[in-house]
Amino acid sequence: MKRTPSQPFVDVQVETRGGVSAEDTAYARDKVRAVFGQAPGPVLFARVRLTRFANPAMERPVVAQANLDVNGKPARAHVAGVSVTEAADLLRDRLGGVLARMAEHWEARRGRTHSPGAAHEWRHGDEPAHRPGYFPRPAEEREVVRHKAFALAFESPDEAADDLEGLDYGFQLFTDAGSGEDSVLYRSDLEGYRLAQVHPRPDLIGPVAVPLTVSPAAAPRMTVAEARERLDVTGWPFVFFADAESGRGNVLYHRYDGHYGLITPIAPTAHEPSPTAT
Repeated sequence: MKRTPSQPFVDVQVETRGGVSAEDTAYARDKVRAVFGQAPGPVLFARVRLTRFANPAMERPVVAQANLDVNGKPARAHVAGVSVTEAADLLRDRLGGVLARMAEHWEARRGRTHSPGAAHEWRHGDEPAHRPGYFPRPAEEREVVRHKAFALAFESPDEAADDLEGLDYGFQLFTDAGSGEDSVLYRSDLEGYRLAQVHPRPDLIGPVAVPLTVSPAAAPRMTVAEARERLDVTGWPFVFFADAESGRGNVLYHRYDGHYGLITPIAPTAHEPSPTAT
């Protein structure tokens, strides 16, 4: 294949765990490389992780994750499949959707703006099937096995949406640049995003390019133990709450293995700029 300066050749690094054959590794590499042409810029780095879990209770024991550097902007996709080949096929489709949404967000931010809560027609793509859920581990066996603490990105809802779509996350925890409030952005439906804040300040958010509604409810102030209880009772994928001691916005979420993950901010405070977490 002839390469152009805008899309240089980049080898796809593949890391495997749990017994993945060389043939399956090559198959996954080819599937990911096939979507490079959909990227809105040159792909400078690409890595795939293939993990086969030995737990027979898992309906989709193979997890595939791709991480790309698209001209300095990270892109990520994460899927689960019955086999490595199925997971690789799903990864190709999901990564293609991620790259397409990156391009759509860039175009939207160039030419259009919305006010929070305003009616809209803009639509991001349907959620691809088989995004990893979480293993239904009994509540008494669940633990917080991953705790990430970092300075939250100080950014606008548009930038948070870019991160959410490009990194294929279910939510994005950040500090809103307009209001200075710890906030979480997530998809409210197939047509827009929902923003929740520790102390809602929609009047300070300003115009945004993505369709956005803002929750009028303040984040509940609670401990991690109380957040775990709420997560178990509601069955939600995550709980956004204000830490009982610090008052900062935290997120407790379900991991694919059935345990919990916790994201907490560290200094600087919510009203001071901070670098984007990586």
